[in-house]
Amino acid sequence: MTKPVKVRLTFPEALVPEPVIAKLALEHGVIANIRRANVEDDTGWIVCELDGTTEALDSAAAWLEATGIKVDWLEGQVES
Repeated sequence: MTKPVKVRLTFPEALVPEPVIAKLALEHGVIANIRRANVEDDTGWIVCELDGTTEALDSAAAWLEATGIKVDWLEGQVES
């Protein structure tokens, strides 16, 4: 495992009801530790730490973006 990376995932309306985080873990071997989130009917975002091998994290990020989820890489403190 590598050091966890912090990301903000922004979901479009069509993906809000989908089990994206579960698929991320099952299909890409990435552990997601959700630190903050806001989910509405038409949009949602999650700030989380992703942990896994470099290859798994790269694969997960590519899959998220291809699925239509915006991935913003964060630095520093996640919690407020």
